[in-house]
Amino acid sequence: MPQLPEDIIDRLTQMERRIQALSTAVNTRPALNDIADGALTVKRTNPDGTVSTLLQIGSSTPTTTRPVVRINDAYNHEIFSDDVVTGGIARPWLAMLTPQDLNSARWLSTTATGWTTIARSYNPLWQPRLRLILDTKVSSGATGSVRVLVDGAVWGPTVTAPNAFDHSGFVTTDMTARFGSLVRVEVQAMVTSGGTVYAQPALMYGTQS
Repeated sequence: MPQLPEDIIDRLTQMERRIQALSTAVNTRPALNDIADGALTVKRTNPDGTVSTLLQIGSSTPTTTRPVVRINDAYNHEIFSDDVVTGGIARPWLAMLTPQDLNSARWLSTTATGWTTIARSYNPLWQPRLRLILDTKVSSGATGSVRVLVDGAVWGPTVTAPNAFDHSGFVTTDMTARFGSLVRVEVQAMVTSGGTVYAQPALMYGTQS
């Protein structure tokens, strides 16, 4: 067998290494942490053979100029989506405070000289913090205070009427245990000098940590 020149052997060895490196690169999937101009769709095959879309990020339609975010439950109900026209959330529809009575004579009130609960609500806990604003007032010549309790504990400052109560803070430090459970919010007021003290909710919503 004829002896091949050493430089050809070296070249063949180098070529073999390059082919092996190329094969490895082709068959190795990169980390999926960056998708440029693409779409991600997660689907589920139902027991009856139909296919439901559970999650859609982006759009598979080339003519769509705005990204799409959709999350469906196991029954193909759309439980979260963004508003592709203006931005923000399309679903779920979030509760908003109804217009409040501006006649303070009809506001929540008390003439008691000790802390008295004049309003109470229960809400499912989806976020760890809460923002709450209350308008307050006292009758002519009277003085009084207003405070808020969350699950029976004083939350935020105690304000002297007619100063507004405006506070944002944590209502839980353990979202793992409390997620979805009911949180009790109470408004308490007391008169410190004859007359009546009033309070009226003006704003309340949950916020992230």
